[in-house]
Amino acid sequence: MKLAIGADHAGFALKQRVVRALQEWGHEVQDLGTHAPEPPVDYPDFCLPVGERVARGEAERGIVLGGSGIGEAIAANKVAGIRAALVTSDETARLTRLHNDSNVLALGGRTNPDHEACVRWLRIWIDTPFEGGRHVARLRKIHDYEAAQAARK
Repeated sequence: MKLAIGADHAGFALKQRVVRALQEWGHEVQDLGTHAPEPPVDYPDFCLPVGERVARGEAERGIVLGGSGIGEAIAANKVAGIRAALVTSDETARLTRLHNDSNVLALGGRTNPDHEACVRWLRIWIDTPFEGGRHVARLRKIHDYEAAQAARK
């Protein structure tokens, strides 16, 4: 799988661990930065490009990381077609794929100091397929809303 990844300074250490795991599992990683823990940087500068790559089909999925993952998910979700989800457990990793077909994973490096748990959540998120069924109509409503908003511009 081809994945785009981006992080601010607070997510840098976790990003390094995630990239290593993805490469060990045989995935292609597009690392959009940041490439150092200092100086502090602004998460939208890294999360928006991740979302754009996924939306354009240049990456199959994306991963955004920061201190909490909250702002990172918000930023990525501003890109039409992105369904970014903050994951904090095995169950949220599974459900965000199973029910929401999330295409961007958000993780917090400061709020989840156990980076091995984050790697486990990443693996669950990658391996869980979209269930389809009743969830398709819900995703269609989101898509239709985004399309209507874009047409108004």
